Amino acid sequence: MDPNHYRFRGEWRLAAPAPAVYAALADVRSYPLWWPEVREARETGAGSGEVVLRALLPYRLVIGLEARRRDPAAGVLEAAMRGDLVGWSRFTVRADGTGGTRCRVLFEEDARPAKPLLRRLALPLHPLFRANHAVMMCRGGRGLAAYLAGDDGGRRTANR
Repeated sequence: MDPNHYRFRGEWRLAAPAPAVYAALADVRSYPLWWPEVREARETGAGSGEVVLRALLPYRLVIGLEARRRDPAAGVLEAAMRGDLVGWSRFTVRADGTGGTRCRVLFEEDARPAKPLLRRLALPLHPLFRANHAVMMCRGGRGLAAYLAGDDGGRRTANR
């Protein structure tokens, strides 16, 4: 097992139509409005951007994103990652049930830390890094659900 190789997979079930969820996920610049751990998000070019992340553990990650696949019909958003993490991440959004008012979001990521400190601490802190990611994903799902429902808990105002 390589302690510097992370594969993540998770699912969000949301009470929102798949097209609305896809649109929110495609707008990376809006992530700080609903995802507490995404501290900054900016475009750096056509189909590329950068996010600054900080979760529970006391470190900050700066990740460059380059769109690899944007397919609204299939509900797939995939990006290559560079910077403090290298690899890829993908959201797949699918309608869940009939009526089109609910959906499932599958998140997948394959990454390696490029930040030297994270690489050195990978073996002893691997479980903490995984737990940190799990908390971040849980809060992201809750934040997106609230954002889509129009209940932002004051976050939109606080982040502007």
